[in-house]
Amino acid sequence: MKLNIHPSWQAVLAQELEQAYFYRLMQFLSQEYRDHRCFPAPDQLFEAFNECPFDKVKVVIIGQDPYHGHGQANGMCFSVEDGVKFPPSLANIFKELATDLDQAIPISGNLRSWAQQGVLLLNATLSVREGQAGSHQKKGWEQFTDKVIEQISRRRQGVIFLLWGGFAQKKGKSIDTSKHHILTSGHPSPLSANRGYWFGNRHFSKTNELLVAMGASPIVW
Repeated sequence: MKLNIHPSWQAVLAQELEQAYFYRLMQFLSQEYRDHRCFPAPDQLFEAFNECPFDKVKVVIIGQDPYHGHGQANGMCFSVEDGVKFPPSLANIFKELATDLDQAIPISGNLRSWAQQGVLLLNATLSVREGQAGSHQKKGWEQFTDKVIEQISRRRQGVIFLLWGGFAQKKGKSIDTSKHHILTSGHPSPLSANRGYWFGNRHFSKTNELLVAMGASPIVW
């Protein structure tokens, strides 16, 4: 499996990329992608990092697994390619966005423009076998993405972490809250959103208020 990850991240994660577990993970992925249909495409495994270099990170959104339906996952959490129907969680994200900022729901579910403005769209697990949610969990990805969060927390200042749901909140326990901002809410999945834990969190406007207060450009969501 070819390691296609932005040089800024290679520098920050150099030690991690040489660990035995990461080598085993790459070996596992090589076989999985050879024997099964897996998502995202191999050249998009590190898309979140390639679209948002380390020194440009202003906001981090933590997801869990890539979408496991054909043609959905594109290497960035909650994001889908242009023309793909919005999965339920993304539909709820856009509903909250539209209400919060009083704007129209986006036409495309491709969140690449967010990433290019400094939003790291980080899944805890970066790959999945088609139709089998969680199939690539506990193979090493979680250890790798924990280190990503740890390095952002340690080396950067004033990053805003959006932790949606219990899983993301546990994943973010290593974040230094004396240096960074954390906004939490329920997950945008229908189960959580319909119980009142997602809608009304106003995370998009709150994020921009924090960015402006720190002298940074707001995100064009």
